[in-house]
Amino acid sequence: MTGLVVCVALALESRAIRRGLDDGPRRSPLMSGPRRSPSVSGPGRSPLVVRVGMGPVRAARAAAALPPFDALAVAGLGGALDDGLRPGDVLVATEVRWDGAVLPCPYGPALAADLARAGLPVRTGPLVTSPRVVHGAGRRRLAAEGARAADMESGPLAAAAEGRPFAAVRVVVDTPAVPLLSPATVPGALAALRALRRIGPALVRWDEATRSPPAEPGSGPAGPRRASGAGRDGRDGRARASEGGP
Repeated sequence: MTGLVVCVALALESRAIRRGLDDGPRRSPLMSGPRRSPSVSGPGRSPLVVRVGMGPVRAARAAAALPPFDALAVAGLGGALDDGLRPGDVLVATEVRWDGAVLPCPYGPALAADLARAGLPVRTGPLVTSPRVVHGAGRRRLAAEGARAADMESGPLAAAAEGRPFAAVRVVVDTPAVPLLSPATVPGALAALRALRRIGPALVRWDEATRSPPAEPGSGPAGPRRASGAGRDGRDGRARASEGGP
């Protein structure tokens, strides 16, 4: 049984996460949030980093082939939909929207708090998985529906978690003001990769902190629900507080 599996889409994301796991400290004060029972993999075991490829089709194929795991995380770069996000900001999903479904991420807040303690500019809120890179009118439409950032892989992987601890973390590389195919994106991409290197150790701490004691009744993860046009009030309090910027 594998303890934590961390899925990434691209080779440069894999290198950043692996470098952070090799270099960074992994211990921090105990995090709060939902917990799970200990597993045979044991605390402190290095996570398995899996490159799934770009897009939901490849992500779904990779999800079906994952080894048995206790916890699953998706990490990498993403595009901001919200004008309040800037390159280098870290978006921890409170829910993942994909293919008409909304998949809650109740284990996300504990990870967001740990990343904030590590000094990263953390934001929380809905993440939407798109079959293609989002531009222009599509970006504005998703933002109007309350999504804060977009990626192309988290949805199928969140579905594969099937109630086990799951987290989706995206470091913003492009924004409505600085689109992806722009020379101005280069400094933001470098900042995003630096932030991504710092996420690996936090994921290990998150994995360890969700083990024991077992969750209290009613505190475990909720199952997926159908999307119903949730607006901006679907964000959690932390996300609403950050609407005006970092």
